[in-house]
Amino acid sequence: MEKLLDCSELPYDILVALPGFQDANFKVIEKAFPVQIFLKNQTLKIVGSLDAAIEKTEQVLDAMVQSLDRNGHIDLDEVERLCFLSSKGQTALIVDDAEEAPIARTRAGKLIYPRTPHQKELAEAFRNEKIIFASGVAGTGKTYLSVAFAVDQFKKEKISKIILTRPAVEAGESLGFLPGDMKEKVDPYLRPLYDALNEMLGADTVEKLQEKEIIEIAPLAFMRGRTLNDAIVILDEAQNTTKAQMKMFLTRMGKNCRMIINGDVSQIDLIRKEDSGLIDACKILQGIDGIKILYLDQSDVVRNPLVQKIIERYENSAR
Repeated sequence: MEKLLDCSELPYDILVALPGFQDANFKVIEKAFPVQIFLKNQTLKIVGSLDAAIEKTEQVLDAMVQSLDRNGHIDLDEVERLCFLSSKGQTALIVDDAEEAPIARTRAGKLIYPRTPHQKELAEAFRNEKIIFASGVAGTGKTYLSVAFAVDQFKKEKISKIILTRPAVEAGESLGFLPGDMKEKVDPYLRPLYDALNEMLGADTVEKLQEKEIIEIAPLAFMRGRTLNDAIVILDEAQNTTKAQMKMFLTRMGKNCRMIINGDVSQIDLIRKEDSGLIDACKILQGIDGIKILYLDQSDVVRNPLVQKIIERYENSAR
């Protein structure tokens, strides 16, 4: 069986980039599905013995075209990710709305778009809700997208402060045994937040904004007793907050304040997992206007495609 796809309306640069260097992109697809792909005279030919494999291949190729149209390039990891999702029956491989507004722009000028339907929901919640809970497995972009949105809002002068916090050292926040001053004790646990900030602004700018207390990065315990105004506040690793800590954090909310709470309930470090403030809050606060609770899953993983396979194996083993 074979299927012919007319590519005559595709821009030349997309048509050239689609196979990849020495057909590397096509080889990734052919490894994932029992098909062969040929591109000749602006026509794509998919040859295979199974209709389902041909359909999944066409789906991946369509998603690749969308990605190339949006980003101007596509790497092998992204092709492998799309193949994995298609093999699991995920029909909406990437956000297909060409008019979707970017979440932010990096320091290097790269536009950051949501890459999955759940990420699109998250981006819409950033814009429309006051408190956002994003619970999902590792690698789904929760922290990165949250920081990107916060920086974008700061650049647009919608807020005057960015506050990033998380429970330090397995939620116990027992930092005294670590060497150095408080910043040196805390920084290793806040590295993911720094990484995202540095990509958005550059390390020098981040350091200057910290000195001016425009960007504040601190352990969760430092939030107690404060009222947070004119700010976006991001709580990372929220699965390791206790119920009391989560209530304390949420009640810090002041005027023109937006809170984003991220966590992964599969990685709770508390002695009793049922004490997690993230799980508790997501149950208690369902249905309140202005609060959005979102769940990202394996299909939203945008790290190395091996991460999706690792998560899948662990989930299957747990069952």
